[in-house]
Amino acid sequence: SSKQETLAVSAVALQDHILHSHQLQDLSLADPFKSRSIRNIYKAMNKKMVRAIVNTGLRKKSARHKTRDDAEKEYVLDPSPPQLTLAQKLGLVEPPSLPLTAEEWIKINQRSIHHGDSIQPCAICRGEFALQPQVLLSCSHVFHKACLKAVEKFTGKKSCPMCRKEQYQTRVIHDGARLFKVKCAIRIQASWRGYIVRRWYKNLRKTVPPKDSKLRKQFFEEKVQQISERLLSSYDINLSEFFSQIDSSIAASREVFQQLEGKEILSETDWEKIQLQAFRQEIFDCPICIMPLSPAVRPASLPSGNSNQFPWQTVLLSCSHLFHHTCLQAFEEFSLGERHICPLCRSYYQKKILSC
Repeated sequence: SSKQETLAVSAVALQDHILHSHQLQDLSLADPFKSRSIRNIYKAMNKKMVRAIVNTGLRKKSARHKTRDDAEKEYVLDPSPPQLTLAQKLGLVEPPSLPLTAEEWIKINQRSIHHGDSIQPCAICRGEFALQPQVLLSCSHVFHKACLKAVEKFTGKKSCPMCRKEQYQTRVIHDGARLFKVKCAIRIQASWRGYIVRRWYKNLRKTVPPKDSKLRKQFFEEKVQQISERLLSSYDINLSEFFSQIDSSIAASREVFQQLEGKEILSETDWEKIQLQAFRQEIFDCPICIMPLSPAVRPASLPSGNSNQFPWQTVLLSCSHLFHHTCLQAFEEFSLGERHICPLCRSYYQKKILSC
């Protein structure tokens, strides 16, 4: 009878233990509302924790902000161990392990750092830890918090995805985030130093000429081009007007040189000889307008008459021909050539206005 009683007690104890294990599940990252028993849901509510539907503004808002220490604080995720069941008290089932101390967690974390688990990607999703929260198990393996939560939800039990250790303990750490920040700082410093070196090298190429002859020639050509462009940009000049003025001045100088080309300037004695030669020809009318010339071309023996009859000035050409000054100017204006020629002998000339 005693054996039967012990057997019945053992069966009841084991049945009770199985029911408790199925209700609680004792998962680290499972939904806490699903792992609670029915009697723990209905608790006495604290009136101070209940919020009013209408905010009257009488309560002072807490000015508590999360600091950097709170964001990087490490904490244990496992709930407090439940009370021992009858089977565990009788020794039929192994009781749960005691929570690890802070010193034991430090040793486990050092072992994980030695293996380089935080440097390597997560074994579940094969992604970098970056700034995402990570979880350290009591078997020194590290995973993403969300990845381990998904595994526990899918399997319904606590079993390490790497070493298959059951009933592990979990702790939130931030080693991967710290290593990721260090890596980002190194990348930023490397990119900044590269930018500084590239800018220094570009300035060096602009100031120091290369040793190669072709590159050296190209370097100085670029320098001369930059200087010329800088000079042109510093002056505000209308180039079309400037070039038109140059063209007009060149045309005027060309006309002067064409008039004096192959000729010598005549002296006063030469003009007197030419004037005597014109008097000998006895030309008293202008060949252009067929009107009488001024009395200066008439011989002294002939009567001069009234001087008001000859209002126009007379011009003497170097070819000894006489014309009215206004008639010769009109003829020069209507002539097509750049160099003017005499209307009678078709030769190039120099002219002189005779005084009455």
